[in-house]
Amino acid sequence: MSGNYAPLNCLKGVRVVDLTQFEAGPTCTEALAWLGAEVVKIENPKSGDPGRRIAASDPNKPDSFYFKILNANKKSATVDLKTPRGVELVKELVKKADVFAENLAPGTIERLGLGYDVLKEINPGIIYCQVKGFGEGSPYEKSLAFDMIAQASGGTMSVTGYPGEPPAKPGCTIGDTGTGMLMAISVLGALYEKKATGKGRRLQLAMQDSVMHYIRTSFAVMNQQGNKTAAPRMGAQSTSGAPAPCGIYPTKPFGYNDYVYIFCSRANPEHWTRLLKVIGREDLIEDPRFATNEERNKNEGFINEVITEWTKNHTKVEAMQIIGAAGVPAGAIHDTLELQNDESFQKRGIMQTMQHPDGDWVCETWPVRFDGKPPELKPSPKLGQHTDEVFASWLNLSSGEIEKLRSEKVLGQ
Repeated sequence: MSGNYAPLNCLKGVRVVDLTQFEAGPTCTEALAWLGAEVVKIENPKSGDPGRRIAASDPNKPDSFYFKILNANKKSATVDLKTPRGVELVKELVKKADVFAENLAPGTIERLGLGYDVLKEINPGIIYCQVKGFGEGSPYEKSLAFDMIAQASGGTMSVTGYPGEPPAKPGCTIGDTGTGMLMAISVLGALYEKKATGKGRRLQLAMQDSVMHYIRTSFAVMNQQGNKTAAPRMGAQSTSGAPAPCGIYPTKPFGYNDYVYIFCSRANPEHWTRLLKVIGREDLIEDPRFATNEERNKNEGFINEVITEWTKNHTKVEAMQIIGAAGVPAGAIHDTLELQNDESFQKRGIMQTMQHPDGDWVCETWPVRFDGKPPELKPSPKLGQHTDEVFASWLNLSSGEIEKLRSEKVLGQ
């Protein structure tokens, strides 16, 4: 490790009561934690966030990597919300908090007695964040959703895949993480406003609505067709309808991910000329078959053959470096293992070692660099790890009072 990171205090003093689980909600609260907020996960004493058990392979180390990557820099306090006293304790925490976040199943938070109307009376300045699958007023409002459901119903799958083939789910979890990021941005705006007004906000975000936001350029393609035809699946091509070449080309040694993406923008005709020069096909620069974007698209098959003839003699990294150096956009298809093992990310602090009680492992942190450094990655909490600390510091409970609550099964170990 390079030590190329620093603790961030941008949100120092901001307190967050976190009742989120799985990915969409935890993504939001983790972003706040990375920026310096004190984020306290309120978890079930027996099982905690269900994400702790997703793909956990070692029964002696029950916290999954999935949980760890989504809950770095947070604290955990265990409270039994099935007990009236447990609910009252959370309300006491809310009085001291700036933000309350939840993404439980529709109706759950209200049944617990922790709905917006209740908490607003307790703390008028609370920024109350809710992430659900579908928006208030939607015909699916009470339906459950996970990332893939949001991506299906939000339109992402309809524009992913190749023409004439079934839709496909993108590998990135924009329904979950993408939603969390939009909520985090909104929380920051509400916190800024609160400094001037002292008033809180109710922030509601539906995963379906969030996914629609991420494919707004596909809506633009649809609108270009007069709203008479849905946006099509375009395979590896840009949804903006960029001219050829715009796609993925094979490279040696022809493994599973040995490809490079090459893109020539319609906004810069020089990309095409530069590409022809760098691959040694200057003879095609004045060829009338490629004089305009429209003509290039008519001859896309031939263009792909010419480019492939060059790329198959280079590795994907070589192709990216050579073409990129010539001023043409190009990207090697890096797989997840290659990215994790790329030392440059660790030297830059984008990948850091999480020093967790279950064992150290390398994972991503918040990618924004503040004055040259990203925030320091701190380990995700063990279940209930900070229960005593939180109730002592937030509510001034004594060790005796905490032990009494623990003996009454209100607080977990």
